[in-house]
Amino acid sequence: MQEKAPLSEITASKLISYIVDNGFEQGQKLPNEKILCDILGVGRSTMREAVRMLCSRNILTVKHGSGIYIADNTGISDDPFGFIFVKDKLKLVEDLVEFRLMIEPRVAALAASRAKNKDIMELERLAQICEDTILANENHNKADSDFHNKLCKLSGNIILPKLEPMIIKSISVFIDLSNADYTQETIESHRAIVAAIKNKDAIAASDAMIFHLMNNRNFILKRLTSLSEQPQMPSDVNI
Repeated sequence: MQEKAPLSEITASKLISYIVDNGFEQGQKLPNEKILCDILGVGRSTMREAVRMLCSRNILTVKHGSGIYIADNTGISDDPFGFIFVKDKLKLVEDLVEFRLMIEPRVAALAASRAKNKDIMELERLAQICEDTILANENHNKADSDFHNKLCKLSGNIILPKLEPMIIKSISVFIDLSNADYTQETIESHRAIVAAIKNKDAIAASDAMIFHLMNNRNFILKRLTSLSEQPQMPSDVNI
């Protein structure tokens, strides 16, 4: 006979159903703890344990003094594929770019076909933020990630944004690897991608993304070659 799940696990499952059924989205605040207890018919200690479980799964986040919120990138951990345990970081970077070449040109093409004007304006704004950050000689990791994340959403495919952590990790590691020396290419490529999407030109959007990623890949291959004779991986490569 199968053992019954602990009440906290049952409550966590019910809380997920409540979130889905009521259409809560990332960043939204849930009712307070007392109301949730009344809705699900459990005590506060059980609810707190259920919330802790969901926080560990990046479904909820607790802001002390404010309340319980739906987490960003709901249900996706910072490192869902365990990249931190891959020893050969440089090979990891190369393979991540290869993965992006399989996915992101199609993402850009879909965005060009499906994006609405207000979404294109937001993409253009994010590209400008990335450009301004680069020209200010600041780390553009987040700005670059925001741009590519928006592209995934503009594709209209609900699965693609779930792959975001892998794409984001690739961007993060590449920026570390390149020491941000490849920034002008990023500015020009983002401009080309945005222009193609504004023109509703799926082929041009795909080509611009391929050009962008191939330049990244070629830079990495050159860097890998130059580092192959060194006894250790440089300290500036982080993941």
